[in-house]
Amino acid sequence: MITANIGTLLARKGKRVMLVDLDLGSSNLHTFLEVSDSQKGLDRFLDKQVDALEKAAVPTAVPNLSFIGSRHCGTEAANLYTAQKQKIIRGLRNLDVDYVLMDLGAGTNFNMLDFFLTDNQGICILTSEPTAIENTFNFIKSVYFRVVKRTLKLSEFNQVTKKMDLSGNRLDQSFLIVNEIAKNDPEIGARLKERLKEFQFKFVVNQVRQKDDPALGTKIEKVCNRHFYSRFTFLGNIRYDEKVHDSIQLRQNFISRYAYTKTANDLSRIARNLLEGDDKEREEKKGAPDPMKEGS
Repeated sequence: MITANIGTLLARKGKRVMLVDLDLGSSNLHTFLEVSDSQKGLDRFLDKQVDALEKAAVPTAVPNLSFIGSRHCGTEAANLYTAQKQKIIRGLRNLDVDYVLMDLGAGTNFNMLDFFLTDNQGICILTSEPTAIENTFNFIKSVYFRVVKRTLKLSEFNQVTKKMDLSGNRLDQSFLIVNEIAKNDPEIGARLKERLKEFQFKFVVNQVRQKDDPALGTKIEKVCNRHFYSRFTFLGNIRYDEKVHDSIQLRQNFISRYAYTKTANDLSRIARNLLEGDDKEREEKKGAPDPMKEGS
């Protein structure tokens, strides 16, 4: 629901947006977009019926908003071969749009982690329940550990972790692993820290009820910025609303049908925060000194 509605709001702002359903094996993003589930998508790209991922996209009722579904992928789509996964990732990076929003399933399997790491930023959706918060921290730690394994060569990884205890479920476990690696091999540690600093996590707290702590997202942001090397940003809360259920039952886009609700205002605020954050980041990059010029 959130992916579809944030995509709609960004598209209304004039941004070219591509929604991609990568919850392989459990795809349902089409339900929120009022598009026909008979239209093929990602399967055409994997089966080489089209030579570019963008050719597997279909338009939606919202101008600037396109969609690539995975409903018609095979029953084994959730267990992609490495070559298939890399093909999808290359296709995602070649999409000529302003925003690519991927709807990923829950869990920490390698496919999900690698799709999440396709770009240098991702959005985590959680609720205020303790189990959801714990799952979010576990996901972040899994992302970090995946970055460690992908950044280091296998021999490097084995060398720097052979004497380390990789068991346990501590919040700062990934942080400690990176520090231990840096202590054992400063060069590898510096390379790893630089890679981790490139990545940005964004948070949205969903289904916030009246008795929930409205500052939960801000607190999580502070904890994560203290325990991890990446940048963490809280985008906002989305209040609980029965009309979300109604829109799903009607197979209609929530933001289009219930634009007058407080929840719709929450979604609009999150989309605005996302745009403003990206604009600020572009300005920072534009104003950053050019190391090539400085060295000349």
